[in-house]
Amino acid sequence: MATTVRRAVLTLPAAPLGPENPLPALRPLDEAHTVDERARGKLPADMARQIGYEPLRTPLPVRILDGYARERRETGLDAIVIENDRLRAVVLPALGGRVHSLHHKPTGRELVYRNPVLQPASFALNGAWFSGGIEWNIGATGHTTLSCAPVHAALVPAPDGGEMLRLWEWERLRDLPFQVDLWLPDGSDFLHVGVRIRNPHERTAPVYWWSNIAVEEGERTRVLAPAESAWHFGYERALRQVPVPAAEPGGADPTYPLRGEFPADYFYEVPDGARKWIASLDARGTGLVQTSTDTLRGRKLFVWGTGRGGRTWQRWLTEPGTPGYAEIQAGLARTQLEHVPLEAEGEVSWLEAYGPLTADPEAVHADDWDRARAEVTDRLEAALPRADVDAAYAAWLPYADAEPGERLAVGSGWGALEVLRAGYKLPGTPFEESTLGEEQAPWVELLTGGVLPVPDTAVPPGPTLVAPHWRDMLETALDEPLTEYHLGVAQWHAGDLAQAVRSWERGLRRATSRWPLLRCLAVADQQGGHPGRAADHYAAAFDDLHEESGLHEESGPQEESGLREAAGPGSEGAQEGVEEGAETLGEKRGGDRAAWTAATAALGREAIAALLAVDRTAEARGVWDRLPAEVRRRGAFRLAEARLLLAEGEKGAARAVFDAGFEVPDLREGAETLGEVWAALTDDPLPDAYEFRMRPGG
Repeated sequence: MATTVRRAVLTLPAAPLGPENPLPALRPLDEAHTVDERARGKLPADMARQIGYEPLRTPLPVRILDGYARERRETGLDAIVIENDRLRAVVLPALGGRVHSLHHKPTGRELVYRNPVLQPASFALNGAWFSGGIEWNIGATGHTTLSCAPVHAALVPAPDGGEMLRLWEWERLRDLPFQVDLWLPDGSDFLHVGVRIRNPHERTAPVYWWSNIAVEEGERTRVLAPAESAWHFGYERALRQVPVPAAEPGGADPTYPLRGEFPADYFYEVPDGARKWIASLDARGTGLVQTSTDTLRGRKLFVWGTGRGGRTWQRWLTEPGTPGYAEIQAGLARTQLEHVPLEAEGEVSWLEAYGPLTADPEAVHADDWDRARAEVTDRLEAALPRADVDAAYAAWLPYADAEPGERLAVGSGWGALEVLRAGYKLPGTPFEESTLGEEQAPWVELLTGGVLPVPDTAVPPGPTLVAPHWRDMLETALDEPLTEYHLGVAQWHAGDLAQAVRSWERGLRRATSRWPLLRCLAVADQQGGHPGRAADHYAAAFDDLHEESGLHEESGPQEESGLREAAGPGSEGAQEGVEEGAETLGEKRGGDRAAWTAATAALGREAIAALLAVDRTAEARGVWDRLPAEVRRRGAFRLAEARLLLAEGEKGAARAVFDAGFEVPDLREGAETLGEVWAALTDDPLPDAYEFRMRPGG
């Protein structure tokens, strides 16, 4: 069977993504993977240097995705199927190019953890993320902002004369274009993946990449890598080097994902010169192996553990009653806390291969670690020699610049905007003007006319561009209030906080829509250690938004925000849930009312927290009372209500909120808020439904 690449539609129970949060992300979402300064001083110099190199200050210019819920409905997802007579891979181009499934036909085995649902949760740098399959993480420490975003996709010639699927996009945190080429050589048991990241700028850029593979976990699942030690991260803001297989307290061996209690990362110290691979094998010695050329040096195991928090997260991200999963990963650095420099006008590329592996189970599960990894090394060499991987990379490189043919999916217009601005020549990854859309339109006007246009009707401000060249254009543009707002956001992102405040204050003097500027000033006050002044600005911002939005004038049932479903393309021969002709996930989220509701919910949530922080409980209650009923019913606001009742001295009523039950869909990875509020209410044990803590003593 010749390799084929075709469109299909995958139908899954999915929770709609909902609208973007229209408030600019002036602060990063809490990122669990950070190391305290004191702990960093104990690390090897090169590792400490790369951990301290250009850490992310904010997720700007990307917006936060926190408008999803947990009600799922059968939804059609655009898919691309790559298939030969040995493997079938299902790729989701509208969701970061995620490989949802990798099926080995001769054995009937699914090689990756194929999540039976699509449930967003707050793990990405900008919020929404989902688990399962193989994801391509680029940008900065954490899950990519492209987790739930579309990427461009097209057919290109493969090195063996067949067809190859190319995915490409413009990564906006670091302003870098990248591509992922996937193909199945004729008769191969291994999916080949060529990756390239380019830096078109005249400055060095920080780069981050980790390929993340979800694999099903079982009592006898073991993860192996060619290493004798690893860097352990246990969500306590510290890295420590441990032997592999390391013995956890009580004698547990964490190379078995279900033998440790707490969630943890193990970054393997793969020796220089050793072949780079990682494998997850079951009781029979069968499973998945991932290998690569040497540029992709890092390997990692992430386990959820057997504790209550890890098990709750597993159920939260998947479906109760289904098998759990662990993650095996491969990256450019030794740990995910590091970023590496990519020189001006340079590029970095490598090749990965994913396929089945069968090894002697007695050796795989031997107490002798040297024997276990030697067995996997030998079996991998027999299945896919290291020299063949290097040769496949060399054969792919000339095709990396091949111009895409038939387009299979369209990503964002942000890359087209950057190419329009700078005239970049990027063979193989065209960012065409035809992809420019509504979000890019104001910035095209700024680029071509020097003026940022003011919308004809009152709407929440669109996204801000923050790169130095756009900041320069904003500084020389006509100083309208909207321009001052965007300029302040760009200055804030650059670290010029005082200048940002001055821009927002200038804009406020003449603004008719005041709440976006007031909210920015409130965040600046919080960061500057002025909580009382921040509360003043938040209260004024919410008053202004409440009047401008018109939501207070509405009556009747509240409409639900969500994604429209539309018919998707199809072809014959789909299998295993890939149904041809089903409905697709949809295009845009909401309309004007949805945007105003999203702004009101986001600002109300921040305002209530800021007012409670300075004991202005009555004003916080006033914000709560003016929220739309549909917003107050959401899980995050049920938690806010419990905190509000607690501040009002109504412990019984606050406890009743918990007893009635609620879910906070965008609860952040590593968050301990639910436990903290519960502990303020009662000495009773925290119920399992609210147990999401990921560290000992959390």
